[in-house]
Amino acid sequence: MIHVYLDDMRLCPKGFVAARSAEECILLIEECEIGVLSLDFDLGWGQPDGLQVVHYIIAKGRYPQEIFLHTSSLSGKKAMYQLLYQNKPEGVQLVNGPMLHETLQKIYNTVQE
Repeated sequence: MIHVYLDDMRLCPKGFVAARSAEECILLIEECEIGVLSLDFDLGWGQPDGLQVVHYIIAKGRYPQEIFLHTSSLSGKKAMYQLLYQNKPEGVQLVNGPMLHETLQKIYNTVQE
């Protein structure tokens, strides 16, 4: 199981695999079991965005255990959250915001073991 951080600009937290584009993120979701997925919305001018990843997750039913939305785009965050909330299976944790320091530290510690 891996943890994935989708963002074209921000540094990837320790313990996560960086996906710098929607295509990279979709490939990881397709091929790996994802524990935690943290999504950005804007991924570069003219590039597919985080909402494309959300559509893929819903269409394929490939949900991670936990999903965080760390984007600074309010409209993008709202669109991703609404779609995920309406479609996610019970048991999938959806957080409308970034991971707390405690969550990041727990993931880092788990990967170090």
